[in-house]
Amino acid sequence: MTTRRALLTAGAGPWLIPRSWAADTPRFALGVASGQPRADGMVLWTRLTGPDLPTRVDVQWELAHDEGFARVAARGVELAEAAWAHSVHAEPGGLEPGRWYWYRFQAQGQRSRIGRTRTAPAADATAKLRLALASCQRWDHGHYAAWRHLARQDLDLVAFVGDYIYEYPSSPTALRRHSGGLLLDLDGYRERYAQYKSDPALQDAHAACPWLLTWDDHEVANDYAGTASSTPLGLDLARLRTAAYQAWWEHQPLAKAQRPQAGVMRLYDRLDWGRLARVHLLDDRQYRDVQACPPLLRSSGSRTLFARDCAALNDPARTLLGREQEQWLAQGWSLDRPWNLLAQQTLMARFSSDPAGRYWTDGWDGYPAARARLLGAAAERRVPGLVVLGGDVHAHNVADLKVDFDDARGAVIGSEFCSTSISSHGRKQAALDQALPLNPHMHLARSDVRGAIVLDVQAQQLQARLLAVDDPADAGSPVRELACFIVDARQPGPQRA
Repeated sequence: MTTRRALLTAGAGPWLIPRSWAADTPRFALGVASGQPRADGMVLWTRLTGPDLPTRVDVQWELAHDEGFARVAARGVELAEAAWAHSVHAEPGGLEPGRWYWYRFQAQGQRSRIGRTRTAPAADATAKLRLALASCQRWDHGHYAAWRHLARQDLDLVAFVGDYIYEYPSSPTALRRHSGGLLLDLDGYRERYAQYKSDPALQDAHAACPWLLTWDDHEVANDYAGTASSTPLGLDLARLRTAAYQAWWEHQPLAKAQRPQAGVMRLYDRLDWGRLARVHLLDDRQYRDVQACPPLLRSSGSRTLFARDCAALNDPARTLLGREQEQWLAQGWSLDRPWNLLAQQTLMARFSSDPAGRYWTDGWDGYPAARARLLGAAAERRVPGLVVLGGDVHAHNVADLKVDFDDARGAVIGSEFCSTSISSHGRKQAALDQALPLNPHMHLARSDVRGAIVLDVQAQQLQARLLAVDDPADAGSPVRELACFIVDARQPGPQRA
């Protein structure tokens, strides 16, 4: 196992912690995490914390076949640098496919907690997958009972699809308040991530299994598009985005090759899970065109408007993903696996709130031609088992996907499960109840609950359990099953179980 610094044999002796090293200040206060599992490896993450850290710190890591670390599979040393918030991104390789491992870190005389991770199944392996879909965990809106529950669900993978932090200050009456005000610089973003990652339920969820992560807007600024700001504050969005992207990389289990350069960072990726599924992870923020018909006196930003009042809405040249990412996706569907899971930020199915066609412009409804291109290409190639996974809208949504949502008899070409928020407040349920009859392809829309979705994927069938937190203000709240849907691998479209 080759690391940045040396080849360290897996049979080397146990770690020795020098007693002379001070251990008064917790150095691993933000926990541990893993991500991007492959058949032969993954990324292991931690970040050193506390005052008086040297500019450069050697951090040892170990990966073992057992929780007691009697059989070490790999170990190495990574350099944690102050310039990158003393974050650690270790990338063990040469591992066995389809198995669980345990990992830990050591530095400054202290050891981290132990995390559990796994490799993806071999390319030719028959496999199954238990995946949690989650998003939108605003700190000052509620506690993380959903994460406490998910950490105990024996998950193979978590797909987190955006709004890991929020950039806003908190109101004086917030349940628990953000540290600091509106995020405007790198130090502010770092402090906000550290606050979120201090939550024990979130730490447990990260330590339980590997994650795939993408961002949405609040990791930078509300409704931003590319380098265009939606705020009237005159912010330098390019500078703000550079700081936000750096803080994102510093605080997530992402590969060293993804470290942002000049304010640009590639996140979109795909993961094969044996012969069962291909998971496609998208980025709908970094490359998008600005929203059509933005609010008055702004160059970008979302609105809810009638399509008839915004000619630009249907411009076929507009893109949500950027042309390069669109092409990458269109060329990367798996045609020899029963499932293609598309993890992205928001609701893809059309959702009108008025019989005359009234849409929110920040999501796919603001880019209908781009949506039609994506779904049309999937239909043309007969992509098997297309299931779109989303978040953002703070509501559980379950829908049929069509190339043309105006065609009542049009073929259903895929299924969508859009998870409600972990903690962020939702809109009034009455508004969704009133709109649901206008959207006959929608099976369910519930904005009155917080939670997540757990998907059990097998070769013949996908089951989606929609979870709801009884009391988001209670960190120990029970979590119940709100609804359950089944998708048959041979027949697109979700059905109630």
